[in-house]
Amino acid sequence: MKGQIDIIGAGAFGTALAITYAAAGHQVTLLARDDAAAMTRAGENTRRLPGFAFPPGLRVTDDVTDLTADLALLALPTQSLGAFLAATPLGAQTLVSCAKGIDRATGLGPSALIARHTTARAAQLTGPSFAVDIAAGLPTALTLACADDGAGAALQDRLSTPLLRLYRTTDVIGAELGGALKNVVAIAAGVVIGAGYGESARAALMTRGLAEMTRLAVTLGAEQATLRGLSGLGDLILTCNSEKSRNFRYGLALARGEALAADITVEGLHTAREIAARPALDTPIADAVAALADGRADLAALADMLLNRPLKPE
Repeated sequence: MKGQIDIIGAGAFGTALAITYAAAGHQVTLLARDDAAAMTRAGENTRRLPGFAFPPGLRVTDDVTDLTADLALLALPTQSLGAFLAATPLGAQTLVSCAKGIDRATGLGPSALIARHTTARAAQLTGPSFAVDIAAGLPTALTLACADDGAGAALQDRLSTPLLRLYRTTDVIGAELGGALKNVVAIAAGVVIGAGYGESARAALMTRGLAEMTRLAVTLGAEQATLRGLSGLGDLILTCNSEKSRNFRYGLALARGEALAADITVEGLHTAREIAARPALDTPIADAVAALADGRADLAALADMLLNRPLKPE
């Protein structure tokens, strides 16, 4: 079903979704915090997603009153989402978050932030995807999570395209935590490769990382099977193995004593700090990422700690 879709946030991912849905025949309005006029003149997002021309049907604006669709996708970082929703009245009946993280100020996930600040139906779009792949029209599969399965089915039909295939679930907690927690493991994977520990160590880290993700998510109310799907295992595989991942690149830089550009969002770092601040949880990988990033331990000490944990059955 074609119609109007508003997309809030003109970073790489929001822009990629805008291009995809406009190319599929939807009328898309993309809300940009800045550079709206420049993007309109250039016909592309030269700053965040250069080289991908805007198709007909895509309008860029910096005026929130231009958002008139009943459906809006929130392509905003988790740490900005709550403040935006609190300050910005939105008329959309359904808000779909594309963020992958946990809000440090409240400890809430994106859907809970939507429920706190609006009366709209909340959903979550997550899974293994890079903005450049979506914008290029490469085949991609994602998870669409909505607590109301009937509403989720309608959204699934509306937001799927021939090359962007959505699988739905009612396990919103699991889908959100899969996307948030895999970012932490991706940082750790980057550290492993950046430190020269090798591919075998990365495979071990990813496997134990999935166990940590699943253990934590189930403790917080998720269904175990969700973590074995696109929003958990699928996204973990992608982000732990590619320098297209900002979290993986951050881990590489951390191990090498380098720094990423200040304007690059690293959601996994915020999530690692949030999880590490909950001492009752058994999360050695998240704890190690937070400690390394905050300078509370060096890499050699953390590697020794992880490798010398008590032996146990798999």
